Amino acid sequence: MKKKYISNSQDSVRMFKSDFLELLSKVHYTVPLYIFIPVILASTYWALAEKGLSFLTYVEFFFIGLAVWTLTEYVMHRFIFHYVPKNKIGLRLHFIFHGVHHDYPSDAKRLVLPPSVSIPLATAFYFLFNAILPENYVFAFFPGFILGYLFYDITHYAIHHFNFKGSIWKKIKQHHMLHHYQDPDKGYGVTSPLWDKIFSSDFIKK
Repeated sequence: MKKKYISNSQDSVRMFKSDFLELLSKVHYTVPLYIFIPVILASTYWALAEKGLSFLTYVEFFFIGLAVWTLTEYVMHRFIFHYVPKNKIGLRLHFIFHGVHHDYPSDAKRLVLPPSVSIPLATAFYFLFNAILPENYVFAFFPGFILGYLFYDITHYAIHHFNFKGSIWKKIKQHHMLHHYQDPDKGYGVTSPLWDKIFSSDFIKK
């Protein structure tokens, strides 16, 4: 496979001529916590206090939501973020959404989804799950799904900028670094290699 240059600079490459659009493309890694932890808390309150779901039902659907996130993470990374169109506009969109991360993987301001993307995406997922799940169960399912997303976002930042000492975290980091520096067509799971193992897209690790 042909090797391509990958920048290790932590500086942000400019993507837009517009200063406003450029600002929207960058975010501090803690911002998703400020936005979505209140969503988790509000949904939990609504499920237990307003909709009367039992605690066991809440816990059950919370963990189902968490599990569904892990598959969503894999599917989006593999089939959406790594889909490379042939036309000029499509290639530009691919670079904006994910290509820039592979070219500049240490860019500290582009390691978590900016609110301009994460809020509309989370809203779309909420309405999708609300349409699929039994009435009111979305308020138990959605907090687990969003917690999975937050864990993904913060883990992704940490993988690129923290030095891990624990063996589990080292393995998670190794998995993602192989995706960046060995073969971008493998290792789509960021927080876990589980779905890579299931769908045969894992690396052979020593």
